[in-house]
Amino acid sequence: MLNDSPRVAEVFLEGGVLEEALAIIRKNALEYRVMRRIPQDIVDRFRRLGVYRALVLKQFGGLEVSPAEFLELIEAIAEADASCGWVASFGVSATYLAALPLDTLRKLYGDGPDVVFAGAIFPPQKVQQGDGGFVVSGRWPYASGCTGASVIGVGIAVDGEGGGLPRTAVMPASAVTIDETWNTLGLSATGSHDVVVENVFVSEDWTFTRGGKPTIENPLYEYPSLGFAAQVLSVVGLGCARRALNEVRVMGERRSITGAPALGDRPYVQMLVGEAEAELNAARAFFYDVTRKVWALLCAGETPTEADANAVRLAATHAAQASFSVAQKCFSIGGIAAVQVDHILGRCLQDCAVVAQHAFMAPGNYEAAGKVGLGRGGRPGYP
Repeated sequence: MLNDSPRVAEVFLEGGVLEEALAIIRKNALEYRVMRRIPQDIVDRFRRLGVYRALVLKQFGGLEVSPAEFLELIEAIAEADASCGWVASFGVSATYLAALPLDTLRKLYGDGPDVVFAGAIFPPQKVQQGDGGFVVSGRWPYASGCTGASVIGVGIAVDGEGGGLPRTAVMPASAVTIDETWNTLGLSATGSHDVVVENVFVSEDWTFTRGGKPTIENPLYEYPSLGFAAQVLSVVGLGCARRALNEVRVMGERRSITGAPALGDRPYVQMLVGEAEAELNAARAFFYDVTRKVWALLCAGETPTEADANAVRLAATHAAQASFSVAQKCFSIGGIAAVQVDHILGRCLQDCAVVAQHAFMAPGNYEAAGKVGLGRGGRPGYP
């Protein structure tokens, strides 16, 4: 997939770093599932690869790649293992950390651009105000990748700030306690545990509004931020569904112990594979077409419209739902063997199911997209 883009190959494939990381991930993915986290070695490899500096501006030492280039990288990692792709996807954090004050950004990237950020926003917890900042306490679930993060953000509720986008308080990971609650069917290794904070003071200049206006003007940070946040997650489904289809092709060559035709010779399998290929490729084409169109607008100095942002969210939703559908088809082809706990088709089914369940890409987002498309108002709730 990455080889489709010469620019991406130039940035991420240099020296075989990506291929080496993907080989290790494929080999050890089951071990990560048992651990319920991605080991620090893989996080360090992501640093070396450029995952965390990919979307950081060049003025801070970053790579400043395009949205499509970053998405292709995450898709490739997710094809090796969905949990690893999910954790890597939070390299997107640079785009919403861009809403921090400029002086804070200089401090954040003072030791280099490879800052590993994890966050948990909901439910925003009430804070005490005073002395130019906030005293933060509370518990937040679903902090994906928190075990390997150096900086963690949590959602806060400030008196007098009602509704709208949530505010996030940023603090060193050392100030946070991780309660290892993550125990799920899919994306088991993402380490999406609860984070607990007790009376930690965060100055106001280390808070930002998630989805708020960036403090630096750059086309990269004008791309629809919440749509991008959905895309980096739904692209994990695209990579995982591709892995499932690749595995079905391998299985298709195997002879049955009962003497029945090989899977690849069975008409119903051929039909399902054809349907799955069409479904996945169509969803992927829509996904990247919208991404590149919106990026081209920004590079031309234009501002994406609400319709453009809506198309990004719709493409992300469709990618996640189509990926789940493809994984289901592949699982059915796998027969009784696929029901084993560690079978790759069962794992792909579970991982794609969790991607498709996420609030950003769940089926209800089709309704929201239709509402906007029909001119019946904006996207309800969290945009």
